[in-house]
Amino acid sequence: MISFLAGKIIYKDDKKVILERGGIGFEVFLASNNLEKINQGDETYLYTYLSVGDKSLELYGCLNEKEMELFRVLKGVSGVGPKTALSLAVLGSIEKLKQILEQGKMPPEAKGVGTKRLQKILLELTGKIEEIKKEGVKKIENDEAYGALSELGFNKQEISSALNKVSEEIKNPEKRIKEALKFLAK
Repeated sequence: MISFLAGKIIYKDDKKVILERGGIGFEVFLASNNLEKINQGDETYLYTYLSVGDKSLELYGCLNEKEMELFRVLKGVSGVGPKTALSLAVLGSIEKLKQILEQGKMPPEAKGVGTKRLQKILLELTGKIEEIKKEGVKKIENDEAYGALSELGFNKQEISSALNKVSEEIKNPEKRIKEALKFLAK
């Protein structure tokens, strides 16, 4: 996996750059607003993602780590290819994507992505976030400390909140209960 590249931009067009590093030219696709921020001849640092297809290897790049993180999340959504993920990653966060959907107008950075498609992406991302939350609740409910605190009369929300605050380093159920009780007593 090629996670980042640093080098000189020797070529730039409306979709990609060629970044020279150690005598090798790497073709890296960038979002249009990121392309506007860099110029041919600049020394730059790009976070990259290597997309492996049946008959191709393509590098996609972002100017910062936060964009690349969002790109990877979006790339994991079914039906979202690397080009769509790249155009949406420049928005910076899922929260910003949600705000855009609520406003009902697409910014120029996300050209080529319609409102319906964005709704589908957000629905799937929201579903994944909810699954992660549910898995966390199931893990806590299977905890011995959870059962003991439940027997003491605390409700699920109180117990989950308290156990989430207990350090993960504490494995002993009795110690976990004592720590959780400190949070429940407040």
